[in-house]
Amino acid sequence: MDALIVVFVTGLISMFIAMANKPAYVLITAVVGLSTALVLMISSWFNPAFIQITYEGLEFDKVAILYSVLAMSFTLLIIVGGYSYFKKEVEHTGEYISLLLFSLVGALCMIAFTDLFMFFLGLEILSIPIYVLAGSKKKNILSSEASLKYFFTGAFATGILLFGTAWVYGATGSFKLNEIALAINDGTAQGPLLSIGVLMMMASFLFKVGAAPFHFWSPDVYGGSPNIVTGYMAAVVKLAGLFAFMKLFTFVFGDLHSLWSGALFGLIILTMFVGNLSALGQTKFKRLLAYSSIANAGYALLAIIVQDFESVWNLWIYLLGYGFAVIALIIISLIVNNEDDDISAYKGIGRKNPLIGIVMILALLSMAGVPPLAGFFGKFMVFSSAFNEYPVLVILAVVNSGIGMFYYLRLLMTAMSKEDNEVVATLKPTIMQYIVLAVCAVGLIVGGLITI
Repeated sequence: MDALIVVFVTGLISMFIAMANKPAYVLITAVVGLSTALVLMISSWFNPAFIQITYEGLEFDKVAILYSVLAMSFTLLIIVGGYSYFKKEVEHTGEYISLLLFSLVGALCMIAFTDLFMFFLGLEILSIPIYVLAGSKKKNILSSEASLKYFFTGAFATGILLFGTAWVYGATGSFKLNEIALAINDGTAQGPLLSIGVLMMMASFLFKVGAAPFHFWSPDVYGGSPNIVTGYMAAVVKLAGLFAFMKLFTFVFGDLHSLWSGALFGLIILTMFVGNLSALGQTKFKRLLAYSSIANAGYALLAIIVQDFESVWNLWIYLLGYGFAVIALIIISLIVNNEDDDISAYKGIGRKNPLIGIVMILALLSMAGVPPLAGFFGKFMVFSSAFNEYPVLVILAVVNSGIGMFYYLRLLMTAMSKEDNEVVATLKPTIMQYIVLAVCAVGLIVGGLITI
């Protein structure tokens, strides 16, 4: 809770500092604030009594701390790596960074919530700043379209969530997770009222994580949003959504597994195939990432359909590898700075700048699931835990990983091609972008080793 307050106060201070039109001050404030929050969060892992402020609606236990540290780390990398983009509009730099910090507050609430009321607040705090940031390129019609579509999708999903929550409350008489779980476990809550509520809540979560067939506007949102906002959505928003999904459906609705697992089984298959097959024909970089994100949501959902505590750790490793990889690719896209977002613009960048080439190789191979990178271990742990119960799902997931490897390697071959073009000649990474790329590279290598 202490760390969450520090993040919120940092966002407020960043917004006020922005009035001085000094982007560097805003960056320093954000880095110091997030670093302090990380220290507080990690300290509470080793010493739970270190937490000075508590609140009934939030509980930062060890699992919540694990995911919170990952969310804050990703946000810190995105802010530092995206600073060159933010400072292009000096008068708005503080607003962009503060909105990311406020969205992170929502993500932390979604990770540590103990009742459905706090979950709803966290979801809205997470989403509203991203609606604004998605449309922050005011002169770009695609950015405005992305903002509007993300808002409509979010509003629709929120409506379904609230309706489902009302049905669950009607069946259990409580918003608190432990009381809902107890009512389901002892048979007090049962019948169609509860079943309909749970299924509606699952549908809203599938919207939030971009699973098929609820993904229909996700590629447009990813493609139209500023690159750095796309990275935040892919890394942090997806992390918060998937963990909240797991928290509710593994630890609260776990006794209703037979009710929702059949629908989720079919949707996982659909999500993997829609994501990977749609990615094959993409010529735009962010749309490729969007469909890749949809496919990865399908893989991650395997950790949710399996009812065991180890899935919490498996999903964390999976999201660690995916997050570092997608952030590295987004930073590289900022360096390339191609307004048309064509994949062809990446031709030869790996040979022109060896460090970018190495990081891009690591990121793409990790997303493809090649050992010994974090992405491989994430997939291996998620797939192996699901194999005993759902062998068909795992086999199909492996087939889809093979499909995914094709378009990842195609992008990799484009980047490492001998042919140069005029875009490659203008590559000018900043020192901070180099640092972020180096951190991502280390994360992709070490992230796999910590599982051994």
